[in-house]
Amino acid sequence: MSCLQSWPEPIVRVQVLSESGIREIPDRFVKRPVDRPCFKKTTSHVNNIPLIDFENLKSSDESVRNETMELISQACRDWGFFQVVNHGVSHELMANARGVWSEFFHLPLEEKQKFANSPVTYEGYGSRLGVEKGGKLDWNDYFFLQYLPEKLKDENKWPSLPITCRKIVADYGQEVVKLCERLTKILSINLGLNDDYLHKKFGGDNEIGACLRVNFYPKCPQPDLTLGLSSHSDPGGMTLLLPDTDVTGLQVRRGNDWLTVKPVPNAFIVNIGDQIQVLSNAMNKSVEHRVIVNSTKERVSLAFFYNPGGDILIKPADELVTEDRPALYLPTTFNKYRAFIRTKGPCGKSQVESLKSPR
Repeated sequence: MSCLQSWPEPIVRVQVLSESGIREIPDRFVKRPVDRPCFKKTTSHVNNIPLIDFENLKSSDESVRNETMELISQACRDWGFFQVVNHGVSHELMANARGVWSEFFHLPLEEKQKFANSPVTYEGYGSRLGVEKGGKLDWNDYFFLQYLPEKLKDENKWPSLPITCRKIVADYGQEVVKLCERLTKILSINLGLNDDYLHKKFGGDNEIGACLRVNFYPKCPQPDLTLGLSSHSDPGGMTLLLPDTDVTGLQVRRGNDWLTVKPVPNAFIVNIGDQIQVLSNAMNKSVEHRVIVNSTKERVSLAFFYNPGGDILIKPADELVTEDRPALYLPTTFNKYRAFIRTKGPCGKSQVESLKSPR
């Protein structure tokens, strides 16, 4: 209960609100008109984010390998998002991870409350981001846990029910970390850097951070007035999202439009975070995105964040700073940057702009 009391206002679980049968959402969830979702179809001719087949990177045909690398590079430069299939993570493990978290969120409230989080670390079962009193809230509950570095990993903070949860989470994290390591090599090469550049800049084997946020979006009686997650860019290095393939929700900003992503079965959605935008001197983009909710269907998604070590100074790569393209961002550590973001909560714009170097 002390964790609940450490928040600036009493915590109300969104799932409890949803299941109470309310027909109107509380005012604290109603967004300003300018921030509310728009459900009109996009006017863009593009109807989804790029799809990359990782199997093509193993092709005996060099031109196929090169074309795939270029597709990834274009996606990082132009979209900040792409989907990846044939990525090496077991489809069964992906399904089990989604399933066990769905089971967790349908446990009795008193079981979930045993893992209630606080604004100090956010680790555990939560229902709000940011500590601004009176701030507008998002329509979601979540569970946040640390995976790397090992010194921060504490499986006792992970759900003890369902009984398979901790084992599945451990196995899932291990496999997704391998995929993240592979992706950072590809991104480094595409930036013209050594293939281990991002791995080293993130802190190497002992300091790289990884954490999991499982999002639960309950049914919402007024989905046109609120959001599951407000518009934001991801503050970390890179995010691998395992979406709900049955219910769309993720929207990516594309110019003046919001594109609703259509998840491909057994694919991960990859998005570039603020720290890679900084390291790449804005060659790779960390793009605003948000989540809409549904009046008839709930939704579960797993966001795996792969981040630099907290005390490592992050700045544009020296190799990517030239007279014609000076360093665009001021150096700072991920811990300092994350603390700044946490005090604000989702800010409705690309957060990395706060690091822009004065020129």
